[in-house]
Amino acid sequence: MTGISDSEKFETSRPRLLGLAYRMLGSMADAEDAVQDTFVKWQGTDQAKVSNPDAFLTTVCTNRCLDFLKAAHRKRVDYVGPWIPEPLQTETGTDPEADLERAESLTTAFLLLLERLTPKERAAYLLREVFGKSYAEVAETLEMSEPACRQLVSRAARFVRSQSTRSIPTAEQQDTFLKAFLKAIETGSTDSLAGLLTESVQLRADSGGKAPSISRVIEGVEVVNFITRAISRLWDRDRMIELEINGVRGLAQLEGDRIVTAMTLGYTSDGIVDQIYVIRNPDKLERLLTPTQHDAGSGGLWQ
Repeated sequence: MTGISDSEKFETSRPRLLGLAYRMLGSMADAEDAVQDTFVKWQGTDQAKVSNPDAFLTTVCTNRCLDFLKAAHRKRVDYVGPWIPEPLQTETGTDPEADLERAESLTTAFLLLLERLTPKERAAYLLREVFGKSYAEVAETLEMSEPACRQLVSRAARFVRSQSTRSIPTAEQQDTFLKAFLKAIETGSTDSLAGLLTESVQLRADSGGKAPSISRVIEGVEVVNFITRAISRLWDRDRMIELEINGVRGLAQLEGDRIVTAMTLGYTSDGIVDQIYVIRNPDKLERLLTPTQHDAGSGGLWQ
């Protein structure tokens, strides 16, 4: 990287670091803080002694995220109601399937799946399986032996494969569901909608106690009833907009020039909806109108 300034070296890595940190933390604000802390550490380092800037920055950012996760765990104990990652309005470009592995790793369903791994399992899995780092690099980042690192990744990968919450369906399948959903809240008829939901479909809403919302996870027939009896009364079709949220098409409800509710979805590998996520926490909706660019090839994010 001769001829490139230290700041330019960092800026080249920033989108990738932000993509890693957001997937680790589920919060863009925290991810930006972790990346900024990494920049401060980089500035205070004698770069001439850093043989591999990319590895150095990845290690610093990953470990800063692990620190954030320790603090987040304590905060989650007091969180009111279900917790859902902060939604992002994504722009995946003309070929969102350029690297489906990384694109799928941005979905809300997948980010919630990562929450069920230990922090180190999450870091190891993302570094190896999503960002393509070698086992040696992952082991060095996490200060583990390589055999222990392989076991960590293997355990996380088995768990991820055992779940069916990672799929991005075709645009046609997504369009079919959104049309059926809108018809259900406009007419009260669920004939088209019910067949597009799994029998065990779940709906969870995240308000953080800061907006009226259902405070428990509901499932099955109760979900359909909730859509027609509650959502149809509260959502105004004239104030709804369609957005790509974390790589999947979803809906948002406007109040003036701000979003007050967002909905995104989780799909099975057959393109059937098995998860509905409703976000009402105003803190998580502040930046949803601002598009976030996602490079599926690198996993990088930037706004």
